[in-house]
Amino acid sequence: MKRKANSIRVILISLSIVAGANVARAQSASPSPAPTASPKAVETPTASPTPAPPPRVTGTGGHLELDDIIQVQVDHLNEWAATNDATKLVPFINGRAIRGNYPEEIHPDKNRLHFHLEITPANKEVWTDLLGAPTGTHHPVTFTIGLENQSPFDSVYGQDHPLPLTVISPVYGVIALIVLLFTVILFLRLARTTNLIRETGTCPVPGKLRPYNLGRTQMAFWFFMIYASYFTIWLITNALDTITPSLLALMGISAGTALGEALIDSGSDNAKAGRLQSATAEKQSLEQSIPALQSQIDTLNTRNSLAPEDTSNRDSLNKQLEDTRTRLAQLNQQIQSLTPSATSGASKGFLTDILSDESGYTFHRFQIFAWTIVLGIMFASSVYNSLTMPEFSTTLLGLMGISSGTYIGFKFPEQK
Repeated sequence: MKRKANSIRVILISLSIVAGANVARAQSASPSPAPTASPKAVETPTASPTPAPPPRVTGTGGHLELDDIIQVQVDHLNEWAATNDATKLVPFINGRAIRGNYPEEIHPDKNRLHFHLEITPANKEVWTDLLGAPTGTHHPVTFTIGLENQSPFDSVYGQDHPLPLTVISPVYGVIALIVLLFTVILFLRLARTTNLIRETGTCPVPGKLRPYNLGRTQMAFWFFMIYASYFTIWLITNALDTITPSLLALMGISAGTALGEALIDSGSDNAKAGRLQSATAEKQSLEQSIPALQSQIDTLNTRNSLAPEDTSNRDSLNKQLEDTRTRLAQLNQQIQSLTPSATSGASKGFLTDILSDESGYTFHRFQIFAWTIVLGIMFASSVYNSLTMPEFSTTLLGLMGISSGTYIGFKFPEQK
């Protein structure tokens, strides 16, 4: 019985050992529980910086005029200048940058800049386009400022509210107009009533004036073209050095034409006066010798008989008398040709005077007149549109010189 009880105890211990081993195996095979996640820290969002408002042109002070100072009021300029270079700002007129025209003064605390508007090599073309071909003393333009190579600032002076750009100062314009009109009116009066651009000398017709002279007229034409153009360019651009070398050549050609013509006319007049004086003196001498010859012939003819030497002397006297009368007739014709007619030295009208000579209208005069008009139109167009004196090519100046030389060459036979 005791042995049976021990056997039962052994069996129970074995079963408990087996059961414990199975439990341990089951625990090792089952997944381990996931670790508990630690709580995350909550991130607080940071606020982004507010962008500065863009600058905007809101006002100006002074006149928008070349060679003048204009004040420009720009909202938020102080904020913009904190991160940008305000010294590189330039005006924008009609959307085009006036390059190189940087501020004279900058006041960021007052949102204000000062610009001295002036022409530089970098912006000359823009100013020429803005001021050229003027239709009045002012014309409206859009205005703002900005960096040269970037879009300009917004502005109140847009298409709906333009700013007047002064082309010519009214005060200086009126003064210049008075001076020019006075000069032109004085010239026209003197040209009509004196020999300012007419042939020299006294008119043979009482109450009439000498004919207009082509060379002097051409010289006066170029003088007034250059005179008025120089005045106009100075008024608009304030430029003084505007006379080009080709203009000096052109003035030299016109002055040379007038001078050559004057020398030819003077020499011809002196020669004519000398021939006329000589012919008149010879005529008077012959007229005085004719009565003496006739008296000698009459004395011989009254004799009843003539010796052979008297007959020979009479024949010689008759021949001498005949030659004297023939020469007297030639002298009368020569004096008549050298003496101007009653109407030949008087003006027949401006165009008739400059385009014709004693033989009528001539092409060499018409040629120089036509080329002067063509070059004058080119000259005026260049000054009006480009505000510069034209630079004529050497070929064109040579053509003008040939026309003038041809005219001078034809003056020699014209004055014979």
